[in-house]
Amino acid sequence: MNKLVLVDGNAILHRAFHALPLLTTKRGEPINAVYGLISMLLRVITDLKPTHIAVCFDTPEPTFRNKVFKEYQAQRPPTADELSGQFEKARKVVEAFEIPIYSKAGYEADDVIGTIAQQAMQDTGILRYKDIKGKNRKAHSIQISQYPSIDEVIIVTGDKDQLQLINDKVKLYMPIAGLSSAKLYGEKETVERLGVFPSQVDDYKALVGDPSDNYPGVPGIGPKTAINLLGKFRNFENIYKNLDQIPESTANKLKAGEKSGRLSKKLATIVRNVPIEIDFEKMDDWDVDGKKVLDLFGEFGFKTLTERVKKIGKEIDEEKQMTLI
Repeated sequence: MNKLVLVDGNAILHRAFHALPLLTTKRGEPINAVYGLISMLLRVITDLKPTHIAVCFDTPEPTFRNKVFKEYQAQRPPTADELSGQFEKARKVVEAFEIPIYSKAGYEADDVIGTIAQQAMQDTGILRYKDIKGKNRKAHSIQISQYPSIDEVIIVTGDKDQLQLINDKVKLYMPIAGLSSAKLYGEKETVERLGVFPSQVDDYKALVGDPSDNYPGVPGIGPKTAINLLGKFRNFENIYKNLDQIPESTANKLKAGEKSGRLSKKLATIVRNVPIEIDFEKMDDWDVDGKKVLDLFGEFGFKTLTERVKKIGKEIDEEKQMTLI
């Protein structure tokens, strides 16, 4: 079975930075967020056993959401200097693991993740040229084969907005209690957490808004009312088509806040057709304990992580050998 893990790099780095004590490199540069990202990657590899991995990052450019709504995320404080200096180091680590990185100016990592997940669900396997290589193979060869489709997608993030991406093929793996543990979210867990189905998350946020992203929703509509409305009418559009069936006081709030609600719906909805080139073949050629990784860990002073990746790399090699017997 082919399992693709998509890591929300920015979300995990932010979470790690606030969850872990300050760590520094030999040169005294902050490195705790990078340490946390690596720890999460290794946990994902050990616990979820993916065949394919990719990491997605935000870009510094404004997104289409900032253009649509100038106040979008305007209340957020600037990124701390101790964290901002770690993003480039994080990219170096991911590149050392030979894991593909995806990002797109004008969009958030959420949108890029949503796009890759969407394409993974549609990729049923096609005939392609495939470069046969690996650390235990000296020779390279080219063959034409049917590259297998992705059977399951797991998104690693601390951002609950991405719960809307969950379906029968896509799940979320969300850290809890800092980075010490994580929980796998499907449809059932989403309903337990928010009171709505994954497909209704953007409708829910269109109604109640999102203080963390600074958009208003429909003024006067709270979580309980939104859950009741979506339970009865299923989605945002149907709610507005059936205002005559809604109690007058609530219907009046919906009428007055319709423009705000529609704007919030646009901001809350993750884009799933970002114009990027996606190569699933490159996502299955990652390497946990290669020389680039060990050299970089030595530069950062990651002694414990060095031993950990050597152990995991050995276990992966042994598992591969077992499958060949």
